[in-house]
Amino acid sequence: MKERINLLKDHQDAASQLRDVIPLAKFKSQKWKLIAVSKYGLDLAYKIRGKLENKIDFLFSEAIFAPNNEECEIARVSEGEEIVINENLVNSFSIKYDYIYGEAHRKHEEKILSYIYQYRKGKPFESVKDEVVLLVDNGSESGLKFMTALKAVLSQKPKAVYIAVPVIPSDVLEYLEPFCDDIFFLYDIDDYVETSIYYENLEHIGEDKIEELLGE
Repeated sequence: MKERINLLKDHQDAASQLRDVIPLAKFKSQKWKLIAVSKYGLDLAYKIRGKLENKIDFLFSEAIFAPNNEECEIARVSEGEEIVINENLVNSFSIKYDYIYGEAHRKHEEKILSYIYQYRKGKPFESVKDEVVLLVDNGSESGLKFMTALKAVLSQKPKAVYIAVPVIPSDVLEYLEPFCDDIFFLYDIDDYVETSIYYENLEHIGEDKIEELLGE
């Protein structure tokens, strides 16, 4: 386990290394649009883009947790109300789908809509039809954020969809690969714990930072 801790210094280090595996010639010429799937992904997306002019957006989503257990994510809902469910967990805990759909609607109304008004001034997520999209996050414990984003983006019929993520569990990598054109990563980890332990320094991304990045 020790050799798997602090694999990366920070987001800048991760971005620099990812730029070596992303085909930058296509990235520049096709003006890939970067879509962050988390606040940490937003910070990483800006560092990957650097001084280029590619557009960046944030696709908001919210976790749905098991009843009476706010550490067990069983599903996720996007701002377009697309829902991705961890069927194994739902079946294991005999969770009713009515509960999931009810929580999804509540999270969308109470949280996601407030994010849209706060960070995007009420504007809906811009269509990516016929565009080349790069989904970005700084790690992925379960793959639910990426799957939710993929479901939302693919419904808009983009030209191509890629994923950029510095660290990812091996099983999640295998799970996501059929749903996108390629995945650019640095480390696939069999015994993945949580994203934060793979960075020496993980900067806190608060509301002010999100507003600053999306306002640029």
